Order: sequence, then C-alpha cells, then structure tokens
Amino acid sequence: MAGELYREAGVDLDKANDLVSRIRPLVRSTYRGGVITDIGGFGGLFSLNLQDVHSPVLVSSTDGVGTKLKVAFMADRHDTVGIDLVAMCVNDIVVQGAKPLFFLDYLALGHIDLGKVEQLVSGIAAGCRKAGCSLIGGETAEMPGMYQQDEYDMAGFAVGIVDNSQIIDGSTIRVGDRIIGLGSSGLHSNGYSLARRILFDKLGLKPDTFVPELNRTVAEELLEPTVIYVEPVLHLLRKYRVHGMAHITGGGFYDNIARILPRPCKAVIWEGSWKIPAVFNFMREMGDVPAEEMYNVFNNGIGFVLVVEPSEADDIASFLGPVVGGVQIIGEIVAKEPDGRAVEIVGR
Repeated sequence: MAGELYREAGVDLDKANDLVSRIRPLVRSTYRGGVITDIGGFGGLFSLNLQDVHSPVLVSSTDGVGTKLKVAFMADRHDTVGIDLVAMCVNDIVVQGAKPLFFLDYLALGHIDLGKVEQLVSGIAAGCRKAGCSLIGGETAEMPGMYQQDEYDMAGFAVGIVDNSQIIDGSTIRVGDRIIGLGSSGLHSNGYSLARRILFDKLGLKPDTFVPELNRTVAEELLEPTVIYVEPVLHLLRKYRVHGMAHITGGGFYDNIARILPRPCKAVIWEGSWKIPAVFNFMREMGDVPAEEMYNVFNNGIGFVLVVEPSEADDIASFLGPVVGGVQIIGEIVAKEPDGRAVEIVGR
C-alpha cells in the first residue's frame, strides 16, 4: 500500500487528505469578497478592492496562543483556542486602524486526530467570521517526535489594509487626552504560565474543579476566548477621531500602552475606575502576586485601550458601550517627567 512505510513512521497521508475534506466547509464559511482560490491550492489568492482606499498600506501581524494550549490539552477542549489565535493577530492589526482582509494558520502536531483538528479549525473559522476576514490558507504539519502524542502548537498570520492618511500610530496623542478601556473576557491569551503555576501547581486545582469565587470551573474560566475588537473599533473610526490604540497582551498595561506614546507623554491609569474580574483578584490573593506584577502580566479586565480627545471621551464610551462590555474612561495623558515611567497606575 502506498505510503505504508511513512505511516509506520508516524505520518498518515490519507488522514491528512481526509482532513481537507472535513474542514473545507469551515474554511469556505469565512470567505468574503476578494477570495479567488479554494482550499487545497499551493497559495491563497486574494484580490484587493481599492475603490475606497486611495493610498493603500498593508498591515500584517503574526502570533500564537502560548501556554493557554496547555489548558486545552488538560481539559481536552479544543474549540475555543482557534478564536484566540485569530484575535491575537487581528486585534493587533486594528490598532493601526486597519481592516483585516485575510488570515492563514499553521498547526503542528504529533499526529492528526481528525476530530481535534476539526475543532481547532472551527474555532479559527469562527474568529475569522467575527473579524470579517477570510481564512484563505494554512498548514497542518504532522510531526511525530517533535510533539507529544496529544499535543500541538498553533501560529496565525493576518493581513489587513488601511489608507495611508488614516493610519493610527499614536503620533497625535497629546497631554489632556483621555484613555478609554474596553473590557476583556478574562485572561485572553496572556499570562498563562503564571496562571497555571498559581492554579494548578500551588493550589492543586484541576480543569474540572468548580471555584465558587469564579462561579465556574477552572477550565471554563481559562478557556474563555479572547474578545475580538475589530468590528466595534472599525465602526467607531467611521465617526470619531482616535489618537492611539493599544491591544493589552503580554507585558500588560506597562509595555503595551508605552508602545504608542510620544516621548513627551505619560499615561496615567486610574486604578478602581473599572471592575476587575474575579479571576484576577483570585489569582492575586491566592498567588500572593504584587499589584505591579499583575498589571505587568495580565490585562486585569481591560483588553484594549483607546486614546481620544477629552471632549469626545464620554460620547465614545457611550457609543461603544452597547457593543463592547465594560467600557470605561480609565485614565488620562499627562506630561512625562524626564527619565520617568511612560505608564503609571495610581489610586483614585
């Protein structure tokens, strides 16, 4: 039988071909205008419609899901991490004011489990539909010896477009601007190495352990998908000016907000101006994590921030409130002291 020796070495070509047939409807469900190839080709083709973009700039991003995958392995639940994969890429793209166009994924695993991979791709497709972008290509690599039997890793790649005159890079941020925070759904996809150390190693919890403080199991909390902010943010940009945006990922408040600030500016975040979700308080108390480290590792309930004109801050918060949970004005831009920190979190 053709491929028998390869199968004995751990790679099943027939199963790989079966996988394409199973995921084809999922992939096609993400197609939008511009897709001109079907799944299975050597490269995904996408035709740019530049009717509304006078000076087009392509914006790209790549990311993974990190050790959140370890929780998926432990819980044997694989239908949500694909959403995280898309979110981590497209949320970075929309920071520049760009509209995501298409997405590609890379999945490497010890062996192909058709049901598991179908769950993973279903999550990716759901994320793409939410972000309004097309899943036009990907790679599923069966790599025995590189990964444990039931483990895998994922990477995502997104490309978007923005008119050069509409790029948002933080250069117009100035003293007096207000900072608006958009609520997160939990940990999103960052800080899981510390979270797993606290919850599993220190406290000895299991994925199916019900935690009264969270009113759900550990797995339900930790596998909550990352919020995709693309649709509400792009909707907002059609009506309001935004001076800068940041996706709160690895590095928390301190690193991510600092990345968009002009040199003379400092972001002051008002602690207590939003409700911190229970999972963060639980980990801080049970893990004895200092407050500064919490803000440097986790999003603490704010997954995305906007820097806006002070005169429009209330209107923008009201505009976003119905479509994004937990929208609050959480800080302001002030003058930065020489050699001072770019981001400071203060009580209020």
